[in-house]
Amino acid sequence: MPEQIKLNFSPDLSLNAEGKHVRDGLSTAMLTGDNLWLSCDERTSIERLTRLPDGAFGKHHSFDVHAYLDLPAQNHSEIDIEGMGMADHYLWLVGSHSLKRKKPKRHDSIAKQIKRLAQIKSDPNRYILARIPILQDPETGDYTLYKEVAHPDQPGKMLRAGQLRGDRTSNLLTELMEQDEHIAPFMNIPGKDNGFDIEGLAVHGSRIFIGLRGPVLRGWAMVLEVEPEEDEAGILHLKQLTKEKPYRKHFLNLRGKGIRELRIFGDDVYLLAGPTMDLDGVIAIYRWRNAVNGHTEQVVHNNELERLCEVPHGTGENTGKDKAEGLAILDDKHVLVVFDSPAEERTVCANDVLADILSIGEADLITRVRYKYSSIMPG
Repeated sequence: MPEQIKLNFSPDLSLNAEGKHVRDGLSTAMLTGDNLWLSCDERTSIERLTRLPDGAFGKHHSFDVHAYLDLPAQNHSEIDIEGMGMADHYLWLVGSHSLKRKKPKRHDSIAKQIKRLAQIKSDPNRYILARIPILQDPETGDYTLYKEVAHPDQPGKMLRAGQLRGDRTSNLLTELMEQDEHIAPFMNIPGKDNGFDIEGLAVHGSRIFIGLRGPVLRGWAMVLEVEPEEDEAGILHLKQLTKEKPYRKHFLNLRGKGIRELRIFGDDVYLLAGPTMDLDGVIAIYRWRNAVNGHTEQVVHNNELERLCEVPHGTGENTGKDKAEGLAILDDKHVLVVFDSPAEERTVCANDVLADILSIGEADLITRVRYKYSSIMPG
């Protein structure tokens, strides 16, 4: 069993309009100093917890994204935040950009259940790639979000929230994907059906890496790379990265797994990877060495990735539960993993949940040997 750590949420901040607890839908995790940032996939807020003397995280504070960004839907429709990253005094966030298929309800008639499976829904707030200024309070050590604030290191410069150009049904990113030779055929397919589905974001300077849970192409997952830039009105656009397009595509052979989370540590990208479909299956953490040093599109074969460890997932009586979704780097040997749909034994008291701490100090021997000799081994 991995080491576990308690995350304590405030009862006053934990329920959404439908009564779902924030701990039951954790979708991404990021550590900044002593602050652990989390999101729930059925809310429009970002949650901040603070490290406590006993090592747990608590002192729950919730930031409503409506206060910082002009969301396409103002009725508190979910954003489905699936990735967060931080660089240059900005917290970046991304929605899933995915369609969703309705689930059959057991108490309905057969005809109604079949009809529900044909219904596909789009939530406008899912189509968001945005940044929010974030600064650390020198007295408390806590990081706080702002809509607009003076740059701490450059007098006269203002940091301001902004988002990628878009409307209620799409944004610049999805418009580009609808023309992409690999991704376009999947844009009208729901995320959990191997359609287009973002899960994971990591930032390195001005470069943003976006992980795709789907589509997975013959076992190959994809990472998109973009560089947003701001116009005079504060709207974000995408810098041209190649002669043909304002993004790069990186292909990684994760042997059928899609990407659930991305994190950058040093020059490396860590990937949390698992099934793209809505099913139980192996979830593992990989290291993509020197990923941020490349400035061209990359094709990374399986033997060029280090498989660091497996992550527990629901099976048997817990099938459909304990779905690893968020990955935070603690240090060069340990990561923290949070789960969507936690199993009963993971939920503690009325408002707490247990996260896992996993050791990633060394890949297993076989992986290290394969990586060392990958230049002479077939992919």
